[in-house]
Amino acid sequence: MKLRHALLPLCLLAALPSLANARGFDVRDMVKLDRVSAPLLTANGAQVVFTKRVVDADLKASSSLWIRDLRTRDLAPPRQFSPEGWSVNSAALSADGQSVYFLSAKNGSQQLYVMPLNGGAPRQLTDFPVGVDSYRVSPQDDRVLFSADVYQDCGSDLACTSKRLEAGKTRKTSGELFDGIFVRHWDTWADGRRNTLFVAPLPAADAAAVKGASAISATLAGDAPSKPFGGNDDYVWSPDGKSVVASIRVAGKQEPWSTNFDLYRLDAAGKKAPVNLTASNPAWDTGPVFSADGKTLFYRAMKRPGFEADRLGLMALDLASGKAREIAPQWDRSADGITLSADGQTLYTTAQDMGEHPLFAVNIANGEPTRLVGEGSISAFDIAGDTLTFTRNSLKSGDQVFTSSTTAGAPLRAITPSAGEMLEGVDFGDFEQFSFKGWNDETVHGYVLKPHNYQEGKQYPVAFLIHGGPQGSFGNGWSYRWNPQTYAGQGYAVVMIDFHGSTGYGQAFTDAISQHWGDRPLEDLQKGWAAAQQQYPFLDGDKACALGASYGGYMVNWIAGNWNEPWKCLVNHNGVFDTRSMGAVTEELWFTEWEFGGTVAANPDGYEAFNPARHIHKWKVPTLVVAGQNDFRVPLDQSLSTFHTLQRQGIESQLLYFPDENHWVLKPHNSVQWHDTVNGWLKKHIGQ
Repeated sequence: MKLRHALLPLCLLAALPSLANARGFDVRDMVKLDRVSAPLLTANGAQVVFTKRVVDADLKASSSLWIRDLRTRDLAPPRQFSPEGWSVNSAALSADGQSVYFLSAKNGSQQLYVMPLNGGAPRQLTDFPVGVDSYRVSPQDDRVLFSADVYQDCGSDLACTSKRLEAGKTRKTSGELFDGIFVRHWDTWADGRRNTLFVAPLPAADAAAVKGASAISATLAGDAPSKPFGGNDDYVWSPDGKSVVASIRVAGKQEPWSTNFDLYRLDAAGKKAPVNLTASNPAWDTGPVFSADGKTLFYRAMKRPGFEADRLGLMALDLASGKAREIAPQWDRSADGITLSADGQTLYTTAQDMGEHPLFAVNIANGEPTRLVGEGSISAFDIAGDTLTFTRNSLKSGDQVFTSSTTAGAPLRAITPSAGEMLEGVDFGDFEQFSFKGWNDETVHGYVLKPHNYQEGKQYPVAFLIHGGPQGSFGNGWSYRWNPQTYAGQGYAVVMIDFHGSTGYGQAFTDAISQHWGDRPLEDLQKGWAAAQQQYPFLDGDKACALGASYGGYMVNWIAGNWNEPWKCLVNHNGVFDTRSMGAVTEELWFTEWEFGGTVAANPDGYEAFNPARHIHKWKVPTLVVAGQNDFRVPLDQSLSTFHTLQRQGIESQLLYFPDENHWVLKPHNSVQWHDTVNGWLKKHIGQ
């Protein structure tokens, strides 16, 4: 892959002072950027609707709906059609294509609204005692299927949950008694509520908002959609509107170490008992999509129970016979979602692939995948006939809305601007993917970014970024938390290695890290660092800092005791300090039990094999530690243990603690502080 060149020749720069004096990309640019998402096409493919998020001067965010008529070519820009002063989300088009549904908390709690696509006043459709978290309108446009976080023993009585929550505020005691684990998950403590599916009629045009609904999944002790990141892709209406299929894990006390999500068929009227359609698969089943005739259910499935990073294969279930088949068993990629073509012959999906996240078309009959759109990362897409719309980001821009056709290699049409087009006078670093021989003499890939002010012949200090997961990737995509351009914008070069365990290079490559956290990835990082310096002489190997979060933070602790020679400083964000302690304190136990080969009690040696806590006597590199109070994935004790160890041994160190953040830093002002602190740490130790 070639460098993405954006810099003009020096003779032209001299004639363009605004470009010649361009500054680097900064976190303040990043948090202020408009963000577009969730593009939708009208049924005839003539218009695209999307959501745009903006922030005000105080970095307070709001979202609105925009529309672009694709028949006008580039003469008319997108226009906002949701009302000013409303913050809306989760748009969906009506069956007749004349209206758009959306969620908004304009009147206090998040409820469902509808408005004409060509403009007009929104009409409130629901007025439930609890908020609507996600939804799908029925194919007949007469009912809404929605999820809400409720006490399931309340059944269909939504007010029951509201009353209990209010009563809890007046309690004189604060203690909570638990008789099972999963007492906390991601960043919240369990309070007895579960995400539950309900069905409600939609009111007529002149009727008041509906206030009641029927629970259809309350008899299943599982969240629909799953917590904390599930959405309406976890459930779907049947074409006739008589039933619903939802992905639900009903695991009882085994929930913290189970990944057995099954697809349940639920009666939309709530009269029949739920039916488990995938009981034969003890692993993860998710993402149901019906064929147009309702006879086939497409979905994605893993094969190995307890492994959250197993490959998600594309499946087809014949509902009459109950027989399922994998559509593309030879395609060694993990599908992210399913959109069915109008003729029912093709499944469209995105998947990690060689450091990028393209859109694929998979032939249902023979399982043959075709890469439709590559270069960067596709984050969302929609199809109407032969018209395609999608959002795509890269190492140089956040999401842009594009339109094209479903023909592979068809020309793309940008509907919204790139980050560079929105930020006049801001320069970005060029990047290149490279490869080398890593562990087991296998090919490993990485990316190198030049600093924004790169000059041929000069050397630059390096930010060496290590991704988390560990089954993840730092590839050709945009991030609002770990964005390489924020380092390139400060004058640093950036190196990122997709070590063994990374996604998008085949399932065997991903599997290679399990029970090998400290040897195979470390060898890849070491060889990748050496290869990068050999291939890119502008990297100053004597001025480099390594940074990572989550598993990347674990690796920072690991290299502090096992590969500390090259680094002038380290940054550890919410990283694992003690793998044995991590196995007993994290919430999703299936993760550590898979990664370390069993429970802590059953396989203590598996937890000790690559435990950073056993090598702290070799620590010597100045380290910045970042921690969030509400991080229940890698809890606070891991970060405090790291910081206490550094301080007790007299190693230069700082702790940046956020009392209001979880495993990530999400609040805009906190993000600015995070970047300023990290950049200050780097500047102190490697300059720039």
